[in-house]
Amino acid sequence: MTIVVGYVPTPEGEAALTAGIREAGLREEPVHVVNTSRGDSLIDNRFASQEALAAVRRRLDEAGVVYEIDQQVRGHDASDELVEIADRVKASLIVIGMRRRTPTGKLLTGSQAQRVLLDANCPVLAVKADY
Repeated sequence: MTIVVGYVPTPEGEAALTAGIREAGLREEPVHVVNTSRGDSLIDNRFASQEALAAVRRRLDEAGVVYEIDQQVRGHDASDELVEIADRVKASLIVIGMRRRTPTGKLLTGSQAQRVLLDANCPVLAVKADY
């Protein structure tokens, strides 16, 4: 079994990584970090730079967990990528970070987190960043 972590270089992504590392230690399972972009814009701030991924690797190495980092641009929504990868690796858990949104924001743009929660075939741990 594997713990899949949806990572973006934001406080919410860092919270998801922290929770994923904690769960990996408790469950003695490897971590599969996923960072993805649809590739439909020239700049995607949620697509981690090489420096950000190096920092993720350092955190995982320091925690002593076995891990894999998966960064792709395939034209899919992040929620679809997470669920697909979780199914492929037979994940025991998906960990995602959540941000606060206004009711209007939820109505207009939908929620990637909600789609993961509804579509995942394994438990999902949704965490908030500490503000």
